[in-house]
Amino acid sequence: MSAAPESPLGTPAASPSGPAAGDGVPGLSIAAGLATIYLVWGSTYLAIRIMVETIPPALGGGVRFVVAGAAMVAWLTATRGTGALRFSRRELAAAAVVGSLLCAAGNGLVTVAERDVPSGLAALIVASVPLWVVVFRALSGERVPGRTLVGVATGFGGVGLLLLPGEPPGGASTLGVLLVVIAAFGWALGTFASARLPTPRDPLAGVAVQMLIGGGVLALAGLLAGEGGRVEPAAFSSDSVLALVYLILVGSIVAFSAFGWLLRHAPVSLVATYAYVNPVIAVLLGWLVLSEEVTGWTIAGAAVIVASVALVLRAPAPPPAQDGRIASDHARRHRSHGAVSLAGRRPADPVRPRHDRRGP
Repeated sequence: MSAAPESPLGTPAASPSGPAAGDGVPGLSIAAGLATIYLVWGSTYLAIRIMVETIPPALGGGVRFVVAGAAMVAWLTATRGTGALRFSRRELAAAAVVGSLLCAAGNGLVTVAERDVPSGLAALIVASVPLWVVVFRALSGERVPGRTLVGVATGFGGVGLLLLPGEPPGGASTLGVLLVVIAAFGWALGTFASARLPTPRDPLAGVAVQMLIGGGVLALAGLLAGEGGRVEPAAFSSDSVLALVYLILVGSIVAFSAFGWLLRHAPVSLVATYAYVNPVIAVLLGWLVLSEEVTGWTIAGAAVIVASVALVLRAPAPPPAQDGRIASDHARRHRSHGAVSLAGRRPADPVRPRHDRRGP
């Protein structure tokens, strides 16, 4: 069976007869879906920054994903029955690997780092995730178009502008910035792996189990780091608690649902635009709400990163593989499976729709 065509970053793209060709969905609905992932995932960095002011970061992030994952499991069970949650051992193991990379290593490290890193700066560094995915593709032996490689090199140059020797922007700690860079690497690795592992057939079920496992790993890491002894609910500010609730209900459940709906009804190239809109929104919100410093180097680095991500996402897709390694039914399983990347996926690898977000 021939392979399904892939988008420039690694997951199967929409077929000509799919949403790219139009499926009768009103443009206003698609615009509303795009606005949701633009604003929500762009605001999650701000919400994380506020949450960690008084809530231990790893435990707070772990609770976020465990509660969101449990809510999605309950909804799937109520609407589709327990059959929606039947996984093979290989699928469950793959979901555990991907969930740990996206939710714990990716989003978790960003959450820990944002105690000492402005939310806008964190978002800009995480915007390099699609660039890392291209690096993994090249290292795996895949032929990557020259235009894409130029975009990757330019994007990492933009990250370099943010990390120039001297005082990090916004008073960020060097360790915190390093943690965000490692988080972007882990997020990208989870995104890359999710397209190549036998993850669950049902995308929402896959997202739910990834959240549960990844959130559990993150919470366990927090306990091992001693955060359990620093949990003082009486000291939690109302702003931090509201930020955590927002991350659970809106940043996870609502945004992931909107993302999955868009992948079924809109051209994947259109959905991918969140990758370069989100960091801009994050920088603006950090500046407006928390008065985070925006320097000339921050603006320059942001412009270079956003432009390079746009270049990479708009690069021509590689020709379909001819060796049958990716069967068409496997491709269908993965088309909308990466919502966890971009949240966390980001979030994640937007054209090969993973997240974002993980999104964040």
